[in-house]
Amino acid sequence: MLPNLKEIFTVFMVLFAVIDIIGNIPIIIDLRKKVGHIQSEKASIIAGIILIVFLFIGENILSLIGIGVNSFAVAGAFILFFIALEMILGITLYKEEDNNAVTASVFPLAFPLIAGPGSLTTLLSLRAEFQLENIIIAVILNVIVIYIVLKTSVKIERVIGQNGISIIRKVFGVILLAIAVKLFAHNIKELFI
Repeated sequence: MLPNLKEIFTVFMVLFAVIDIIGNIPIIIDLRKKVGHIQSEKASIIAGIILIVFLFIGENILSLIGIGVNSFAVAGAFILFFIALEMILGITLYKEEDNNAVTASVFPLAFPLIAGPGSLTTLLSLRAEFQLENIIIAVILNVIVIYIVLKTSVKIERVIGQNGISIIRKVFGVILLAIAVKLFAHNIKELFI
């Protein structure tokens, strides 16, 4: 089956907005200052592996505890909704504890900052609506973008500036909010059929 470019683009944009790697540049820079060095390759690869593995076994884990993909997708829509609100309003509803460990490339960078609850929930929500191979391609493309951003985070912050990062966050927040509403509407109908 040939990859569907429209699906890949949609999934890529959703994951890009949820992971919010551009919006997390200040966190990445702060982490880099605290630990000295971040292994961009390691963080990107580990995040990609977590996302793809969860894409395959996440549904089995859900069925093991008796939850359907549509129910999970509705829950995912709520998470996306709240992440979008955080991005648009500039508030923090969920705060991760800072970790000053030497393993900063893995924790908290790869997990939970990149491959966190929001992106994992989103993956399964997207799986209910899109082809698996298109999602995998979109994940890989996101991992490439994440790697580039991690490698060049200091330069990006200098070029875009705080205001630029703030504007990008708000724009992606609005897109994410619209996707959350669509995801909710589509999957809530499936629950009552």
